[in-house]
Amino acid sequence: MTTLIVTLSSEPADATALYDYLLTVDGNSVADQSRAPLALLPQVGNSGEVVVLVPAHKLSWHRVQLPKGSLGKRLFQDGGPPRLRSVLEGLLEEQLLDETAQLHFALEPQASDAAPVWVAVCDQAWLRAALQVLEQAGRPVSRIVPEFAPDTLGDALYVMGESEQAQLVFSSAGGVTLWPLSKASVALLNWPETRAIVAEPAVAALAEQLFKRSVTLLQIGQRRLQALQSAWDLAQFELANSSGARTRKRLSDSFTSLLRAPRWRAARFALLALLAVNLVGLNAWAWREQSQLKAQRAAINGLLISTFPQVRVVVDAPIQMGKEVAALERSSGAATPRDLEAMLGVFGLAAPPSAMPTAIEFAAGELRLKGLKLRSAEISAITFKLKPQAYLASTEADSLVIKQVSAP
Repeated sequence: MTTLIVTLSSEPADATALYDYLLTVDGNSVADQSRAPLALLPQVGNSGEVVVLVPAHKLSWHRVQLPKGSLGKRLFQDGGPPRLRSVLEGLLEEQLLDETAQLHFALEPQASDAAPVWVAVCDQAWLRAALQVLEQAGRPVSRIVPEFAPDTLGDALYVMGESEQAQLVFSSAGGVTLWPLSKASVALLNWPETRAIVAEPAVAALAEQLFKRSVTLLQIGQRRLQALQSAWDLAQFELANSSGARTRKRLSDSFTSLLRAPRWRAARFALLALLAVNLVGLNAWAWREQSQLKAQRAAINGLLISTFPQVRVVVDAPIQMGKEVAALERSSGAATPRDLEAMLGVFGLAAPPSAMPTAIEFAAGELRLKGLKLRSAEISAITFKLKPQAYLASTEADSLVIKQVSAP
């Protein structure tokens, strides 16, 4: 996916100002990078995304312990829990110089209230204005990442900027710290000889001179790609909704392009052809199923009429056939499953030998056995054994009631 990384300026948002940008098509290599006004920034298309990079000097980092249950289950959806921002304002009020209402907060990825978490803080009006200017220029932002973030894997030292305004960036599990590159800051830092120093080409010579050792070169584009691969996303709280809206708008634009753009004409024809083929196939399958169902119904109706010629009109063949069979059984004098003899027989096979009723009532295919002293487990066992034979057993007061639920 094509990604445009735009580094925000420390100055107030201005559509005519020059912005550093980087274009990548795979997230690992630089396809293009330069500086241009917003209107001349590369277009990423409907399938690409725009990522904003917040400079290190615009962010401050604070580590806090959140109260239990303050995170909730929707931290990065719909702005996060409404109480969480108030909690952060209360925790950070004494650590911040500006009014908390004027600041934007963002929690570390997969934050948990079981341990202290990192909170990134920046000027809210500045960040919101930058996002609005980009959106007005046709580059809606999908994600906001910090230029540097606390490094949980180990300490790292970067030298960046221009030779006249070079900076030291120290990233560690303890946060992100910036110093001007000078003899005093180098002496204060006291960076171990065994640890590497990463520097941009523009300030590499100055860094080697002050640290009196060689440095590892890192192109500015590669450093920005590293920031892109971070799991951080500062679009939280009041910026989460706008970020989601931008994403939905980009998806809507993609759908509109698919419907109307000339380059998708062949794809639209192919999709319509696929839908037409599937529709014809579904209709053919439905016709075949209906034909088989009609044939089965005709066969059942024919079996009923051929077996019982006195049936002139077929309404529901299975029910009518059951009635005719029951009538034959009654006329022949043979016992049916609804008779007392048959029901007592199946009960005798299912019940334990000690189950002796004190009274028996029988009416219309319903057998009531009174005075049975059965435990719940025994009643369940009887019910289980009778069910395959199409009998339902239940208890009512002091009686066990047995009914035939359907033809066996």
